[in-house]
Amino acid sequence: MMCGNKCSDDLQRDAVAQITKRGYPAREVSERLGVSQHSLYAWKKKFQKASSGEAEKDAEIRGLKRALSNRPIDTAYQAAAA
Repeated sequence: MMCGNKCSDDLQRDAVAQITKRGYPAREVSERLGVSQHSLYAWKKKFQKASSGEAEKDAEIRGLKRALSNRPIDTAYQAAAA
């Protein structure tokens, strides 16, 4: 394949998943895709940072939902919704 830095994000994510979730050795995946092991590990780091950002957003959303659920419901809004 030999895509180097021009690999799509989808291909990079799939390559990382082959290493992290499917248990393939990085050497094997890098040879199959024609990229360096260094690139694979860089992609892994890149997507781990992205997923940690998603985790932070998810935690913030849960906190906001919890805060909203603890607020008293406005009876005027309830009457309008009915």
